[in-house]
Amino acid sequence: MGRIIAIANQKGGVGKTTTSINLSSCLADLGKKVLLVDIDPQGNATSGVGIIKQNLENTVYELFLDECTISECLTKSVVDNLNVLPSNVNLSGAEIDLIGVENREYILKNVLDQIKDLYDYIIIDCPPSLNILTVNAMTAADSVIVPIQCEYYALEGLSQLIHTINLIQDRLNNDLEIDGIVFTMYDSRTNLSSDVVENVKSNVHINIYDTVIPRNVRLAEAPSFGLPIHMYDGKSAGAVAYKNLAKEIIK
Repeated sequence: MGRIIAIANQKGGVGKTTTSINLSSCLADLGKKVLLVDIDPQGNATSGVGIIKQNLENTVYELFLDECTISECLTKSVVDNLNVLPSNVNLSGAEIDLIGVENREYILKNVLDQIKDLYDYIIIDCPPSLNILTVNAMTAADSVIVPIQCEYYALEGLSQLIHTINLIQDRLNNDLEIDGIVFTMYDSRTNLSSDVVENVKSNVHINIYDTVIPRNVRLAEAPSFGLPIHMYDGKSAGAVAYKNLAKEIIK
């Protein structure tokens, strides 16, 4: 049975999509069967693994509205062992389209329940907001990984996210856990990054991954080529970090 992990933080620009793309790709590269679920209307996780999102006939949006089957939506990525439930801008209308739909919080869970036995890991890239799409992800997931950037205001919104996770645990998914926090955009040349890490460690009593994702030019370039970092530049600091994170999660 596949382990379902939501990558979530309602704060934008913290590396959610970068983490979703590269964690799922590195897990696949380590021989695991992986499904990447893109529920962000920007569709960047979709394009980041080599899928042209504008050309898609069936996406998560059609899946949510029961207008296509899972097999019609499943798409191959450029990475062996990595399939995708893709997204594009159409998904931005889901919030309105799902108003009044019975049990709308469970749509993604019901979809993934049908196929989770086929995968070792299912990674869900969440949008930068606490909307019905993120609620669906957390209702479907076994656990949540929270990326936090090593910048000022790193803790901004984290308490709200934890509160939301607690509400979902109480009302929709009793088994949901927080796997931990992963620091992103770490710059070893500045005191700020290390100060942020120490601040979070002293204020938040949640597991924190040993692996820290550095600020890395090659990591930023890779999405524009539709490649995960291990295929774009496997020797870069970003590639090494995400491989280590994948190994840490497998352990």
